[in-house]
Formats: sequence, structure tokens, C-alpha cells
Amino acid sequence: MVTEDGLSTRDFRNSRPVRRQTIMADYREAPLATRPKTLDPNEYFNLSPDQRRAEDARAALRANLKRTYQLQLNNPHRAELIEDPALTRWVYARANPYPHFKATKKTSLLGAMFGVVPLFVLYYVFKTNRDNKEERIKAGTLERKFSLSS
Repeated sequence: MVTEDGLSTRDFRNSRPVRRQTIMADYREAPLATRPKTLDPNEYFNLSPDQRRAEDARAALRANLKRTYQLQLNNPHRAELIEDPALTRWVYARANPYPHFKATKKTSLLGAMFGVVPLFVLYYVFKTNRDNKEERIKAGTLERKFSLSS
């Protein structure tokens, strides 16, 4: 259904009055991120029948897998452990991050910011502090409190 302002809406009928929801909202792109496929009008509306059939087949397969998993999970007479392959892969990837690490601009920048830059900043701070203290000692202007010799 299309409203007066040209937006597509879908009716949700319950025991409550009819509520309208916009199918595709106005989406403003972020400067550093791409538009999600689900919000790209070219990818969303201009699909060929073959692509639609392929997406429907994938959705049906996902729904069938989900239903099978839910039936196994909620079986009251279940005696064995149910293994979810996606969860197993996720746990393995979390436990072993380095074989799956991919260096990108973001990870390189974060590594430099939190790994290399603090070392140079701390070196500069300690070095300048030590040099200033040494200069004051040589000039005789440093007032030493808590001297053990006096």
C-alpha cells in the first residue's frame, strides 16, 4: 500500500487497531561506511526472478535448519549433546584469533595508537623530566626535600 507521501507501508492486523509501518526508511549514508544491501534500492528492488528464487531458497534452507535445531533442542527425551556448528566455529575463532586476523587500515591504526605511540610519549615525558631535573641540579636551583644525609 502506498500513502499520500509516496512511502510504502504494510498493514499489521491484530486484535488492536491497524498500525502502519514504513518498509524502507530514509537512510542517510555514513561518510566512512557503505550502505547495507538491505537498504540499497538497486539491490532491494531490481532483483531478477532468478535472484529472488535463490534468496527464497536460501531463506527456506535457513528456516528448515533453524526448525530442525529447535526441535532437537526442545526434545524432552534428548540424551545426547546437540552441537551447533556455527557456535563451534565462533568459539574456535574467539579462542584462536591470530590465525584469522586480517590487517586492515583500522587495525593498523589502532595498533599504532595503542602500541607504539604511548611508548614514544612516555619516553619523551620521562626524558624531558630527567633532563630538566639534571639541569636544575647542575644550576643548584633544585631544592631537595627528604634528604637522607641531613
